[in-house]
Amino acid sequence: MSAFSDLLKKLRGERGLTLREFCLQNHFDPGNYSRLERGLYPPPKSHEQIEKYARALGLQEGSEEWLELFDVASAARGEIPRDLLTDAELVKKLPVFFRTLRGQPVSPEKLDQLAELIRRS
Repeated sequence: MSAFSDLLKKLRGERGLTLREFCLQNHFDPGNYSRLERGLYPPPKSHEQIEKYARALGLQEGSEEWLELFDVASAARGEIPRDLLTDAELVKKLPVFFRTLRGQPVSPEKLDQLAELIRRS
């Protein structure tokens, strides 16, 4: 299972709803939603569809859970979250971050720039 499917299932379970109850209340197809929760379908590419799931799960826009759902969906699709790509300064620093994650050497100046950008965010 993907982290996205695990998170969807966990959030629904925390609300005490069976899959069928949840789908009936929110007009989702139970078969498709079940496949999503079991990791048989990838997270939707549509921001709007993930937003429908988030709202159905009672997540508050901008909350930690809301952001986590969108971030996990992006990561599962191998993408950078859409909201981060709108920050041109951050996008310029991403290669440094990627090299750091890979354990490749990065100059102290580049790391300082990245750390400062993260602090300002």
